[in-house]
Amino acid sequence: MTIPAQSIPLPCTREDIEDFLSTPQEGSLQTLQDFPGDILVLGAGGKMGLHLCLMLQKALKALGRNDTVYAASRFQSLNSTAAYTAAGIETIAGDFRDSDFRKSLPRCPTVFYLVGAKFGTSHQPGLLQAINVDLAADLAAEFRDSTIVAFSTGCVYSFVSPESGGATESSETKPVGDYALSCLGREDQFTAASKKWGTPVALIRLNYAVEFRYGVLVDIAQKLLAEEAIDLSTGYVNLIWQADALNQIIQCLPLAQSPARPINITGPGVLKVEDLAQRFAKRLGKRPVFSGQPEPTAWLSNAAESHSRFGLPEVSVDQMIDWISAWLAQGGTTHGKPTGFEKRDGKF
Repeated sequence: MTIPAQSIPLPCTREDIEDFLSTPQEGSLQTLQDFPGDILVLGAGGKMGLHLCLMLQKALKALGRNDTVYAASRFQSLNSTAAYTAAGIETIAGDFRDSDFRKSLPRCPTVFYLVGAKFGTSHQPGLLQAINVDLAADLAAEFRDSTIVAFSTGCVYSFVSPESGGATESSETKPVGDYALSCLGREDQFTAASKKWGTPVALIRLNYAVEFRYGVLVDIAQKLLAEEAIDLSTGYVNLIWQADALNQIIQCLPLAQSPARPINITGPGVLKVEDLAQRFAKRLGKRPVFSGQPEPTAWLSNAAESHSRFGLPEVSVDQMIDWISAWLAQGGTTHGKPTGFEKRDGKF
């Protein structure tokens, strides 16, 4: 049965989208109670940084705290400083490759690390090394006395079969491609720093965060609407709504330890790309066109450990599909940044 996307209500107005995507859950509030002091978000200018900063700011306010949330970034990739300062978040603009800038950053007891390079780096291995590996070493040293939650990716794992249920935190890490190798190198730098200085570090292996304007589901829906073929080579994925991911990432603070501890963050189960496309087709009134056949393996993660601690994500896959269908059908914009999830050579 077709469910017209135009009839599906959005959970918020377009004007309130940033607010909706940055609502702290009770688990985040409880966690932050045990982590007093200012909070620094490094690499805050990207697609998840704004919502993390807003979420932290709202949580501190709800807890009656006057601590400062600092957002540090070049602010050149997606968001300008205006969205942060309007919410009372202190912005610090600069290039982390500048040692003087690194040394000028406030020393906060809690640090979230979102620095990274991915898209447009397929022919720039030197940039991947400089941003994803070398900077991680420099900034881990600068913030050796903080508790650090460092964003990583499920791409550090080897490909696994969907029947496996996904890679766990103890699974093999022999990733494909320069990008994934650089992410593993970033983890290695944090692990080395954690061992050297006793810095508590949590490594967040994330697969794949989704919101109205970005993510695997947006890619699939846009292909459908454009009547373009959906490549099934990577036939299986994991998904999590971005706000759920950020809330669980905040709750990883108590898991930070020395040596650094990895934790998978994603939704439950392994999802079939073809099935996701068919579910979108019912809402968007389009007949999907497919190309290729699913390979027997993919980048897949098993988040049983985080689910056992934080519970399952609040937003279901069907809810995500409803919201994204409605958003696109009603003329909502996107970030214009396809994920490239279907790529199997690790080149982005």
